[in-house]
Amino acid sequence: MSILIVVNNPRDWPLDIPGVTVVPARAYLSDPAYGGEHLARVFNLCRSYRYQTLGYYVSLLAEARGHKPLPLVNTIEDLQSRNMVRLLTEGLDELIQKSLATVKADTFELNIYFGRSAANSHDQLSRQLFNLLQAPLLRADFQRRNQRWYIRSVHPIAASDIPPQLHEIAVRATTEYFSGRRRRTQKHAPRYNLAILHDPANPEPASNAKALQKFEKAALSLGMHVEFITRADYGRLSEFDALFIRDTTFANHYTHRFSRRAAAEGLVVIDDPDSILKCNNKVYLAEILARHRIPAPKTLLVHRDNVNQIIPTLGLPCVLKQPDSSFSLGVVKVETAEALPGMVNGLLDKSELIVAQEYLPTEFDWRVGILDRRPLFVAKYHMVPGHWQIILHGAGKQNDRKHDFVDGKTEALSVGEAPDRVVKIALRAARLIGDGFYGVDIKQVGRRLYVIEINDNPNVDAGNEDSVLKDALYREVMGVFVKRIEARKRGR
Repeated sequence: MSILIVVNNPRDWPLDIPGVTVVPARAYLSDPAYGGEHLARVFNLCRSYRYQTLGYYVSLLAEARGHKPLPLVNTIEDLQSRNMVRLLTEGLDELIQKSLATVKADTFELNIYFGRSAANSHDQLSRQLFNLLQAPLLRADFQRRNQRWYIRSVHPIAASDIPPQLHEIAVRATTEYFSGRRRRTQKHAPRYNLAILHDPANPEPASNAKALQKFEKAALSLGMHVEFITRADYGRLSEFDALFIRDTTFANHYTHRFSRRAAAEGLVVIDDPDSILKCNNKVYLAEILARHRIPAPKTLLVHRDNVNQIIPTLGLPCVLKQPDSSFSLGVVKVETAEALPGMVNGLLDKSELIVAQEYLPTEFDWRVGILDRRPLFVAKYHMVPGHWQIILHGAGKQNDRKHDFVDGKTEALSVGEAPDRVVKIALRAARLIGDGFYGVDIKQVGRRLYVIEINDNPNVDAGNEDSVLKDALYREVMGVFVKRIEARKRGR
């Protein structure tokens, strides 16, 4: 893959870095030679990224040509919005206070060159801002108010904006960045590179450690190199061909930002950002299931003006659900009319709408795993003994490790062993979301089936969901990645 640094004038970037070509912006935009460059990484260091300037068009045309520009056009747009910058950097408060603790003045300017700063004490903050905002050269302005530091603005800068006294530091940072990229490229010899996003500290991950190893083994057998990444690797997504998210996903969460960024970079992504948004909101799921007449428990969308309709509509006991609840958290059972107002108000304090459903007691929930619009596995998730859910939180130890939960038994079945009606209704429900990787939960009461929810990011744990297919389950998932990567590279 060619590495191109695009500048307004080559004099703006007088650095000689092996393996890197400096290109004038007008030449990149108009010379047919660059339009035919099939694999290129474009670092856009133009003087301005404003709408319809040369810098704007460099990133725009790079995306159209299938190149991988830094920054992307949507990054350029994000950087124009203070609210978006504030949203993207909201998780950095603790690091900002630590990094700027010794600064005496009430304002501070931080220049960031490919994730490095002039002072080693600010390197960690610089790396995080670079990873989040993804522009090669950045300037961040901070202000102190009431003894706390706040980001006032972050904006990209051009190569010509590097002060002469910082020229040597910029050279070193850029050289280290590109030499590091070459080392990683040489390491990734197989046809394709897959990133698996996980959080080693998550007590309830989508896949346990043994399952992650099995995914890696399956990928290697199909010619893919796997690298396990964490939230700190946001800036490295462009190095990969695909992203597989194995941390618990939420809409307003770093996993969704990873998914959005990877999709914008042209990676094959599971879970895709659209599926994360739809599956993580039970209000949306309730509405779309009702619209398409897919059987579901009797449901009421609750707001502060219709709380008095819950009992007449659903009876007691009933179940209240926070829209973005997962792993049985944010889901409560109401037994009495006296308990209802407090529980409803507690959930409505967090969301304008919540979901109330009739209570359907069962010994287990069906889970149908679906990928690429095909059933992959079926499991029965049994309730925790003496409890009404498949997970009981606040339960102490499990498997000799300290956990705050206990889960019920998982019983895997082959797709052929499961009732045909269960698989068919799961496929109907999953098609409403897309062609990603879903886990459809279904309750069976007598002969009647009820779709409870459609989950993105379904669990695949070694010893549970893979008990029937064994290693073939992991090869099936990795095979979908290979098929989609190849289709994307063919332009389909």
